[in-house]
Amino acid sequence: MRREHIEDLIAKEVETIIAGSDIELVDVEYVRERDWYLRVFIDKEGGVDLEDCQAVSEKLSQVLDEKDPIRENYLLEVSSPGLDRILRKDKDFIRYAGRKVDIHFFKAWNGVKDVTAELVKKTADDKLVVLIDGEEHEIDRKEISQVRLHIDF
Repeated sequence: MRREHIEDLIAKEVETIIAGSDIELVDVEYVRERDWYLRVFIDKEGGVDLEDCQAVSEKLSQVLDEKDPIRENYLLEVSSPGLDRILRKDKDFIRYAGRKVDIHFFKAWNGVKDVTAELVKKTADDKLVVLIDGEEHEIDRKEISQVRLHIDF
């Protein structure tokens, strides 16, 4: 089974598990580092705590043991997306409008591979509107490899 198919399948299972709660699914990653990892990122208003992660992990483990959709051995991790969370879904771009983001490009955009900007909005035609040094830019999402919340130290 392809990685993307596994991620989609697990996302659907997690959505079922958290239905009716205040927890939301942020992302699912199935990646090979030294071992295979199935990472599930969840959040809620005010942030998730250890009990939230444990409850989702236990319920998901039960489902995965019953259905056994993944052939490889893997490690399951359920956690918060962190302060520098990746923005992927439309609701992420709505929620974090007005915040600084770090944008990484597939190839150089205006001579740079990475830029920090203020997120204004995502348009209906899948473009990000951002402010860079006070100037508004529209960037096609196809040019962007990743958008993360920016953290000032």
